[in-house]
Amino acid sequence: MISKNNYIQQTQAINNSELPDNLFKAHQWVLKATENGTNWNAYENPNIKKVIDTTIDKLNAFLIEQNNRPEKTVSTYKAPKHETSPQAKAKKEHQPKIVHVQTHTEDEQDIELVERIPEEIRFMRRYLAMNGKRKTKEDLLRFINALHRAIIEKRIRKTSPYAKQMEYIQDKLIKRYNDMKSAFTVQIDQKIILEFKALIAQQKIMPSVALIKRYISLNGKYGVKENAKRLMEAMTRAFDKGHITKKDKYIKVFDQMHSNLSQYVKNKSHSVLNIEEPELNGLNGVLEGCACPAMNSEPSCTQSNSIYQAQQKPNVSSGVMNSMDFKRMQFRTLGFVGKYRKLIGDPAKGFSAMVFGKPKMGKSFLCMDFAGYLARNHGKVLYVAREEGLDMTLQNKLNAKEVAHPNLYVSESIPPDLSLYDFIFFDSINSLKLSASDLEALRNANPEKSFVYVFQTTKEGNFRGGNEFQHNVDSVIEIPEKGLAIQNGRYNQGGEMRIFEEQEYLREAA
Repeated sequence: MISKNNYIQQTQAINNSELPDNLFKAHQWVLKATENGTNWNAYENPNIKKVIDTTIDKLNAFLIEQNNRPEKTVSTYKAPKHETSPQAKAKKEHQPKIVHVQTHTEDEQDIELVERIPEEIRFMRRYLAMNGKRKTKEDLLRFINALHRAIIEKRIRKTSPYAKQMEYIQDKLIKRYNDMKSAFTVQIDQKIILEFKALIAQQKIMPSVALIKRYISLNGKYGVKENAKRLMEAMTRAFDKGHITKKDKYIKVFDQMHSNLSQYVKNKSHSVLNIEEPELNGLNGVLEGCACPAMNSEPSCTQSNSIYQAQQKPNVSSGVMNSMDFKRMQFRTLGFVGKYRKLIGDPAKGFSAMVFGKPKMGKSFLCMDFAGYLARNHGKVLYVAREEGLDMTLQNKLNAKEVAHPNLYVSESIPPDLSLYDFIFFDSINSLKLSASDLEALRNANPEKSFVYVFQTTKEGNFRGGNEFQHNVDSVIEIPEKGLAIQNGRYNQGGEMRIFEEQEYLREAA
């Protein structure tokens, strides 16, 4: 039998390649903590002692059973034919932030599976990640401020089982911040490293919750079919290995995810993964209202689904508002001035527009000039020039309109992540092969981003595509003849603009 006294001698006879992954990692951790069995001082720490004793027990059980363990029967995961919506499940089962779940495999029997890693554990991870890194005074101040926010917001409490560790981190950082005069390399005491790692190792995100996070991170992303395939494979592996079973709390959510991913991968006409709003709300409920791809030590993000951001919002209890209250509401707009205010009006954040006209009439020149105006005055702009590509033609248009600006970016394809930009131009929708449902998914996933879509036209001068494109935008801009733009939409009816005339660039609104 393996014990603390004969650990090195007994474990040398074990074939490490036969150990389960978690048990192999635990064994390697013990070797590191004890300096290959030469220094057992760390064993005096209660947290480290618990991990070492657990590892010894598992190794002994492995030695006894390795030759008698029956073969596991594995069935490939298949989503059921009839799925139910996940939001019903989320509403039925309201659980606290951390739920203790019994694990199903022997090598994880003492790991606590949780829906959300405690805030304190995240700060421990963040603190350990600093070890050996060169940090400035500003780096330490950001960490201290984040820790203080968590305490003020009561995400970390005095009654926490990790209160001493949080106090230690706070005291160390503040003392170092007050003493330092220049950047330095962080050196954390080895005993603290081992203690924190032992605490971190005691908890692990539930496999189903980890997969839900990966699924949500793909929502509204363009060209992520390969990512979707890999996620489906990961779901199948988790089911085959018994990490997720039919008794899992979120098995119905799991089934719905698999079904939606399968439809997205098989449907060649859909380039964007779209999670329907009811399903997304249910998933956000699972993750406590956050659709972030991963939890971190900062406060959870919030996303608004409203295109209009009211500065003053009256108290509305049932969706019915008195007309006098509505009359007094103030809506935040972008503050357009000059020719684009005359053409489009003053749209709200998150507006959408479509532009169409026959070739050589000036639609791309108009869009390039509009992109330059937005970049100079309102934020970061991405111009996806799929039809022309990044060639001399596009460069000439940039030069002709003198719109090049640090806030204006150009690309031949749509990047998966649009979060860096405030305004996105697609030139053209037809070349990008985007469907109306793709555009709707992109807008739903990026509610505060503004989109401008450029369309090719038929011989008759109509835009190529179904009427749903026109119905789903706020402004429709047509180029009926060379150099003339006519707009109809919710912000301004019948606006007009000459595209090629000489112009003075507009000053920003006072």
